[in-house]
Amino acid sequence: MKKYITSVFVLFFMSIITNAQEKVLRLSMDEAIDYAIKNNYDNKVALKDIEAAKQKKWETTTIGLPQIDGKVDYQNNLKQLFDPVDFNQDGFPDFGAKHSVTAGVTLTQLIFDGTYLVGLQSAKTYLKISEQAKEKTELATKEAVINAYGNVLVAEKSLEILESNKRVLTKNLNETQKIFDNGLTEEENVEQLQITLGTLENNIRNTQRLKDIAYKMLNIALGNSIDKQLELSDTLENLAIQNTDLGLLGKAFSLDSHIDYRIASNDREANRLLLKLERNRQLPTLAAFVNYNAIANSNSFSFFNSSQQWRSTSLLGVSLNVPIFGSFRARSRIKQAKLELENSDIRLEEIKQKLNLQAQTAKSEYQLSIENYETAKKNLLLAERIEKKQQVKFFEGLSTSFDLSQAQNQLYTQQSNYVQSMLSVIAKKAQLETALNIPIK
Repeated sequence: MKKYITSVFVLFFMSIITNAQEKVLRLSMDEAIDYAIKNNYDNKVALKDIEAAKQKKWETTTIGLPQIDGKVDYQNNLKQLFDPVDFNQDGFPDFGAKHSVTAGVTLTQLIFDGTYLVGLQSAKTYLKISEQAKEKTELATKEAVINAYGNVLVAEKSLEILESNKRVLTKNLNETQKIFDNGLTEEENVEQLQITLGTLENNIRNTQRLKDIAYKMLNIALGNSIDKQLELSDTLENLAIQNTDLGLLGKAFSLDSHIDYRIASNDREANRLLLKLERNRQLPTLAAFVNYNAIANSNSFSFFNSSQQWRSTSLLGVSLNVPIFGSFRARSRIKQAKLELENSDIRLEEIKQKLNLQAQTAKSEYQLSIENYETAKKNLLLAERIEKKQQVKFFEGLSTSFDLSQAQNQLYTQQSNYVQSMLSVIAKKAQLETALNIPIK
């Protein structure tokens, strides 16, 4: 029995541990990007927009397909001018029937309409716009996740460094306090260390709050609830090394494949089709139709009786509509469409120049981030050596607390620069990949 109870407790606690593990989402940066592309709010909306565009394309296509309409008219002559006494040879009252029903079906088929042909082309362009918008959204999502992921790692790394600094500083303060209590140093030395420690503790509290916010921002980028528990498997140091790629600086920029250029080109195509649409509005339209009607008259409401007699009619026809004069409205609309197309050409040329400059700027900033990262590593090592020397000198009575405080503040600054330089390498590489339109792996 005791073994049975033990087994139950073991299973119970294992279940709790398993559930807790399932609640934590562990992700590397690459996994976070893939996860966000599937779950990010903007990407979900982009998928819905593509589906809506497909439905819009089908809606436009159906305009040129056969259309069938049914119609039923019922009339009740509440007040009659004369009695229905005259009947035709089929037994139907020719005049004066109290009740009358006409039921008909009409089949129409568009034969030619210039605006319909343009509409089909526009629907395809609209679908392409939605697909390109999704591609643009995915690239933006990738960059947003990289930045959010990096900000979390920066907060965690900064907190780790600050906690380590606090332990060292607390130890120094305790030792200095003992020396002061023995009358071997001035009180100012103790107070100087207390000021530094107070500032450090305040930074720790602030960094902890920033870390919590960074996790929430990452959850939003991933498409999660802001309270979703996350565990990041990559480290800031490893990502900085992985994202240091000087070969990327030599990668050629391809304008035609860039998503922003393709979006601008598609915008021009949409305006070209708009101009074509306005011109085609001046063309004749031709449609054919077939109509079948059944008519019944009766002095009583007997239309659902099998004995009720119906007369039927049918016809086949064509309808030709020719625009003749519209007070020059069409000419004005065509001119407006021409101006919009000309504006598209101007914007397309502008985007060419901007994208080329953006690629060059991104390369320059990425190269600078790598250089700053290498410099920050060297400066951090130097600052650590200087701070350690000042500690030794301070406790040997060869330097003042002010000198030690300066060395400590210099160390803290270099630590911060080092952490930020790693984030900059990661973020600037993502920015360069977006500028070069490097596809998501």
